[in-house]
Amino acid sequence: MKKLRTLVTTALLISLSGLGAGTASATDSGAVDSRTTAIRTTAIRTANCVGVARAASPDVRAAAAPVTVWLAGDSTMANPGAGRCPVGWGSQFGALFTSDVTVRNQAVAGRSIQTWLYESNVSSVKQPDGECRLTSPTYAARWQAMLDASTGMKAGDYLFLQFGINDSSSTCPRHVGPARYQQLLTMMARAALARGAHPVLLTPVAAITCSGSTATKNRGFVSQTLGAGAATGAPVVDLQTLSVALYNSLRFCPHDGDYGSGPVGAFFCNDHTHFETYGARRIAGLVAGDVRRQNLPLAAYLK
Repeated sequence: MKKLRTLVTTALLISLSGLGAGTASATDSGAVDSRTTAIRTTAIRTANCVGVARAASPDVRAAAAPVTVWLAGDSTMANPGAGRCPVGWGSQFGALFTSDVTVRNQAVAGRSIQTWLYESNVSSVKQPDGECRLTSPTYAARWQAMLDASTGMKAGDYLFLQFGINDSSSTCPRHVGPARYQQLLTMMARAALARGAHPVLLTPVAAITCSGSTATKNRGFVSQTLGAGAATGAPVVDLQTLSVALYNSLRFCPHDGDYGSGPVGAFFCNDHTHFETYGARRIAGLVAGDVRRQNLPLAAYLK
């Protein structure tokens, strides 16, 4: 690189000699000196630019650093159990990335955001404000593990958060009100940010409900998810809107209520909410597609 800079500088200074500087009068010698300084400066800047361009070229770029993607959510995201169904989309997410990405799926079936965070410390008693009473502020082991300074989230990792399905229950311990939901989602996103990780918030994936020949939205907590995103600067994947659009593109409606056969049966379990493997793959693809659409840095690792 030093040789390159020297050659460029020398070439420009040689060009200067052709300007007649050796025969200049005392009156315009200052102007020649000024031109000489300007050309020398330009030569150095040119050499530096060449160096930067060479450093940024693909053949000398450093290899991508490994990234862990952490997932927190409910059964629609969770890894499958022993049975064929349900299969959460999070179990299919890792296959969409290069080997530099490790997906740690900590989604758990049946959990609201509060029971995921506090597990058995959420009682079945509602307080006067309508929220389920906590018997202890101690976090569940899964969240403590994510917060662990040695083995949990680290700088450059991602945390995908998707709740809002079980939270709509009217009874405790799963019930979570809108304000409490946004508060907890915001807290989790900020905890990721404090560790240098990147939170990504998702609206809850839709079940299949039809209005005539049109699939319709059927989940809450959308504005609260957007609010938590605005409060933390975290990107939001509107998975409810994306999933409903997919159902309509696949012409799942009108539907006769038979979830065990046909295109709907190949996508959903024998209900209108949980996914077969095929459905989980399609939903995972929606999430990955929006990561790419929003041009999140994680998109660089997609296959």
